[in-house]
Amino acid sequence: MPQTIVAGNWKMNLTPNQGVTLINEIANATPEQNVQVVFCTPFTHLAQAQQAIQASGKSNFYLGAQNCYYQASGAYTGEISISMLQEFGVSHVIIGHSERRQYFNESNELLKLKVDALLQNNIIPIFCCGESLQVREANTQNSFVENQLVESIFHLDETQIQKIVIAYEPIWAIGTGVTASTQQAQEMHWHIRNVLANKYSNLVANNISLLYGGSCNAANATELFALPDVNGGLIGGAALKTADFCAIIKAGN
Repeated sequence: MPQTIVAGNWKMNLTPNQGVTLINEIANATPEQNVQVVFCTPFTHLAQAQQAIQASGKSNFYLGAQNCYYQASGAYTGEISISMLQEFGVSHVIIGHSERRQYFNESNELLKLKVDALLQNNIIPIFCCGESLQVREANTQNSFVENQLVESIFHLDETQIQKIVIAYEPIWAIGTGVTASTQQAQEMHWHIRNVLANKYSNLVANNISLLYGGSCNAANATELFALPDVNGGLIGGAALKTADFCAIIKAGN
């Protein structure tokens, strides 16, 4: 059975001290449960966030980063290596978020290199995939997302692929005023799992956590997490609000 995961992507928000306050509030408001909670903070927050997570005593709380570079070291100004992240106890890294693809032109080929580097260092990639409004309107979303998977992660063997977490982002439904229905979410999650099963096996596909990243919030989390192929969420704005994020965590229990 896939693990239920609620990952909060803080993006470029909060100061380090504000982040500590948020983690403390969430820790105090949630009982320990089976849901894995991952705080994906900006790089500048990692040291203080690590301390806050350790102080919370929550065994289901994990520290995540929002990106990394695939090279171990070198003249790559502004980039962060995986070994740097490891010193802060980072267990998960978001790879290929739609904003990284859109604003920083990250390709499927680059993401393949990042996935490999993370797995080699025993860090879990949260691999993001998803289509734009143009692709959705052309009704080619299934083949588009499948191609993202094929080009970035389908070179992995059965053992490696089961260490990946996949997050589906319907980009057309994030901040556009257009809402993705629960049926549309389930259809794409089913498609992703079916593609995984065809490449590997049903057993392998059913062990991989598929997260929904399309404006999941306190109001819709329970309905989304009840879908058969949704195993949690990659949460944006709602991850910055204690009450909302706690409600989403509760929905995953």
